Formats: sequence, C-alpha cells, structure tokens
Amino acid sequence: MTRVFGIFGWPVAHSRSPRMHNRAFAELGLDALYVPYAVPPERLPQALEAARALGVEGLNITLPHKEAIAELLDEVTPGARAIGAVNTVVLQGRRAVGHNTDATGLARSLVEAGVQLQGNRVTMIGAGGAARAAAVGLSEAGAARVYVAARRPDQAAALVAQLSAACPGSELAHGGFEDLPAEFEGTDLLIQATSATLGEGQGATAFAQTLPLEHLGEAAVVCDLVYKPRRTSVLARAEARGLRTVDGLGMLLYQGVLAFELFTGAPAPTEAMAAALFGEAP
Repeated sequence: MTRVFGIFGWPVAHSRSPRMHNRAFAELGLDALYVPYAVPPERLPQALEAARALGVEGLNITLPHKEAIAELLDEVTPGARAIGAVNTVVLQGRRAVGHNTDATGLARSLVEAGVQLQGNRVTMIGAGGAARAAAVGLSEAGAARVYVAARRPDQAAALVAQLSAACPGSELAHGGFEDLPAEFEGTDLLIQATSATLGEGQGATAFAQTLPLEHLGEAAVVCDLVYKPRRTSVLARAEARGLRTVDGLGMLLYQGVLAFELFTGAPAPTEAMAAALFGEAP
C-alpha cells in the first residue's frame, strides 16, 4: 500500500518540497508519495482531520499555517513550542505530533557550508518566525551571542524576551537598525531573516543598501534565509565586499532531510534530495 505524505500551505504550488521528498522515496525504493495540499486558513482544522482519516503519515507545514497548526495537534515538541511554530507533523494513527526542523536545519546547513557556529557572535536581521527559529537553532549549536535587530526595536525586544528560556547557553540582545554599525564590527555571522529580499525589485535592492555591511569584518559570513532569488541583493553586496555567503536553499534542504527522517525512520538520501532541489549537490 502506497504511503502518503504531503505539505499544507496557502499558496503551495511554488513549494519545492514535493520534488525533494519524491526523489528521496525513489532513491530508497519506497512505495510512497508526497503531495502538495492547498489549504485555506479557515479550512486547516478540516484538512488535518481529513489527513488523519485518510491515513496520511506525515505533513510539512508552510505559510501561513505554522503557528495555527500547533493548537490542533495532540503533542508539540518542546523545541517547536519554544519557537512558536511547527513545520513538520508526524501522524501515527490519529495521533498528530508537531516538530520544528527549521532551527536545526539552518544550523546544519551552515555547518555543511563550513561555518563555525560554536562560540560565534550572530546578528539577526528581523524579528519574525524565521528569526525565531534561526535564533533557537544557532543557540543550540553553540552561538555565544545572538543580537536581534528590527526596524521596530520593540519587536526585537519582545522576541528576545520570549526566547530567553529557549536559548540558555547564549547571550541575547536586541536593538534597532541605528545600532547596526557598531554591532556589525563584532559580528561573526549575519543572518538576514526578513522577507525584504524576496524578488529582485527596487525594494529588495534598497533594503540591502540600508545594511552597513562595510562594518563587517573580513572573516564574517553572511546568510540570507530567502532562497528566491538564490543570490539576493544582500548576498550580492556581501560578495562584492569579498565576504563568504550562504544562501537559503541549504536550510530548505536540511529541514527537509530532518523531516524525511522523522517521517520514515530511515536515513535520508541527502545527495539525491539536494540534486532534486539544486539540480546538483550543494
């Protein structure tokens, strides 16, 4: 009997997860299928109930459902609860358990790219869900300090207050964009965690120009969690300065790898999944 997995989102047609997971199933010879489900927000409870009834074994959750899905589940792992978002649901019979693989996926993508995380000093641009997951993942990976900067400093302050219990091993700090020049001088890793660099329009370019990248040290690494375009305006500026950069597709790959292993209990064929995602191994 074919095992069924999928992804809930609205919209969801753009998702690269089906190609990644279906390639992994084929690589391992599993009789399984991964399906994209377009789920309007008001239909989320019914969609989850339908998945239970139909015997779907696992779901990835993307925007705008990552927060709302948590209230519909039987259990949410402590890590996902701390982040405040679920991106992976494992269904065992009618029991649904929520996980978050974004945080660990980001850390793993950076490690695979050769970035040192233990003891490093991170500056995070943004105070939304992506920033929350990134902060928890990097803290768990050993970051010494995580500084959250947002255009509205009160949002950064709220995020830091909420994450204090989830990041006991890291110093957490916050501020506004006006503080970035001084903060960048001590930054080892810059994470761009807003949607401002989506697309290639003037807005994305203007946003990149607001970041004082000239204050980063020569050894600093710049990562943008946006992956469309893969080379964002922020990464282009960083590369022009000769800085090392990491794009957002690595996080997408490794959160998928971790989700696959939760779904199947089998080691993920990472190279095959990367080939489906990138066209070649990263």
